[in-house]
Amino acid sequence: MSDGGEALAPVLHFAPHPDDELLGAPATLMALRDAGARIVNVACSLGRPAERDVRERELEHACRLAGFELVIPQEPVPISSTEGDPHAERRLVQLVRAQIEERRPQIVVSPSPHDRHPGHELVGRAVREVLGEGTSVTRWWTWALWASLPQPTLATGFDRERLEEILRALAAHESQLRRNDYRRLLTGRAEMNAVLAPELLFGFGSGEPGEGEYAELLSEVSPAGGWRAGKVRWLDPARALELDE
Repeated sequence: MSDGGEALAPVLHFAPHPDDELLGAPATLMALRDAGARIVNVACSLGRPAERDVRERELEHACRLAGFELVIPQEPVPISSTEGDPHAERRLVQLVRAQIEERRPQIVVSPSPHDRHPGHELVGRAVREVLGEGTSVTRWWTWALWASLPQPTLATGFDRERLEEILRALAAHESQLRRNDYRRLLTGRAEMNAVLAPELLFGFGSGEPGEGEYAELLSEVSPAGGWRAGKVRWLDPARALELDE
């Protein structure tokens, strides 16, 4: 996947909750997986205490279906609004730092620090703090679910077959889909982003063609050298580390 033809280090995805690995940027993670990258999904929390056993089983099944490796910390961080752990952000920082130091990824994927959901923003802020310390990470890709990305720079186009693969894996999260059918959100957002991506990335009226029936939007920055923004582009998994070449 690199310009030199060597495989990337593991791609780390930090998921605030079980199911976010298939709601945040699943098509992007699967494209990298297909290009030879190991996708390691770090479950930062397992939801509310009464749900944890069920959600852990669902998450394990979902990651098997998605082809993602799964890391569940010995003590997942309580970030649900009803739990109110005042030390949650510090614990998340410790978790993120430990995973990055152990696995030395070049690409980290996480929610945006501005995704409106309190738990998503906690994780996004924790990742930002650790990356600001100086790490192996050269690319930070953020996604948004509950708010719009302030400045998307990267889009992943995909087809119906990929969407169906994502939906099959997402179906493992039965408890959450009974509560609210996120399959509708995933499909609707993918259709919407296929229209928005060419305009938001390349300029309104630019005439830039889309790449697929569906799309995901992300923001890319390089933590080194003052948080440089990534090159505006459609993702080519074989050039995943492209920034401003």
